[in-house]
Amino acid sequence: MSRLTDMLWTRLTGMMPGELDRSEFIWLLSPHTHFQLLTRRRATMIVNRVRILALLFGVLTPLWTLIDYFVFPTALWLSLAALRISASIAFFVIVVCYKPAGRMGDAYRAIGLLFAVPTVFYVASHQMLAGMQLSGLSSAIATGYAFLPFVLLAGLSIFPLTVAESLMVSSPILLAHLLSGYLNWPTLEWPSYAGAFWLMTLITGVSALAGISQLAFMIALVRQAIRDPLTGAFSRRSGEEILELQFALAERNNRPFSVAFIDLDHFKSVNDSFGHESGDQLLRAAAQQLAGALRRSDTLVRWGGEEFILILQDTRSECAHQFLERIRSQGLGMRPDGSPVTASIGVAERTQDQCHHWQQLLELADRRMYHAKACGRDRVVGYLEQPEALPEPCPQAS
Repeated sequence: MSRLTDMLWTRLTGMMPGELDRSEFIWLLSPHTHFQLLTRRRATMIVNRVRILALLFGVLTPLWTLIDYFVFPTALWLSLAALRISASIAFFVIVVCYKPAGRMGDAYRAIGLLFAVPTVFYVASHQMLAGMQLSGLSSAIATGYAFLPFVLLAGLSIFPLTVAESLMVSSPILLAHLLSGYLNWPTLEWPSYAGAFWLMTLITGVSALAGISQLAFMIALVRQAIRDPLTGAFSRRSGEEILELQFALAERNNRPFSVAFIDLDHFKSVNDSFGHESGDQLLRAAAQQLAGALRRSDTLVRWGGEEFILILQDTRSECAHQFLERIRSQGLGMRPDGSPVTASIGVAERTQDQCHHWQQLLELADRRMYHAKACGRDRVVGYLEQPEALPEPCPQAS
């Protein structure tokens, strides 16, 4: 079984060499395992593309009434024109009401409405045209209405969607085609109907594959953009974004939220005595030790130089302090001279320290880290009775 799995993995990675890590392929199936920054960027892209398509449909949909006017009877033309104007208004409502906010809920609603409007239009127009006896040019124009589901399914290809999301969006369109066949069962031409459904299914598969390929490329780009290339931790810019998102979530749900500021002790002496390559190796090893101790919900950020940030979701002050003491006691690797790597750590928590902004919380953790250094290094400094006024440095500071 393992050999079969490895063979399939080799084939899959051969199709997209260097784009995704093995653990990231599951992200192509379902969005539930996506990290926050990818979710935010993907939601923004989906909403932006929904608005572009909605604007295009909103402009082009009523223009077709000019062609309908010359080929259809007046009563049918009026009905179709009213339907087109209604659809156009719905498209413009989508353009106006949906702005990119980085939330997948908004993205799902936007893409759902975008595809729902023409789907309803297709079913309604199909019913209007089915009862008419048309011939010649009017029959040819009426046949063109049947191509709308194909256009919609092809449009899926511009969105970076997972397999589950592609099925969720395309299923109503395919069901609408089945519904139209059921409503016209007595006069249904089975060969053309079955051929059309097969073609729609094929287009759905191709569009889904295009969307998944976009998502894979997006995952690779976002990973490269948000990660520090040396340590693999999140970069400072992405760390600020994560802090803002998670602090707002903790504040909204009134949950604890802790941040630790970690500074490796005497790091400059490693660069001075053993060279920058040794310093880089020490940073990589320390980051690996920190990352290995984190929970799935925690985040490691390289803040700059030898400084790291730990973002601890749903973690009370005392629990964060115990966790950081355990990390400190286990060590962060070895220096080139064989001595252990130590760190000075400051930790702050949103509720206990009464911080109302993530920058305030981080600044407090930073000040406590400097207090840990001033008190001899290799220690954790947490909650104090007056967090806004840290005591003077200890006499034994070096």
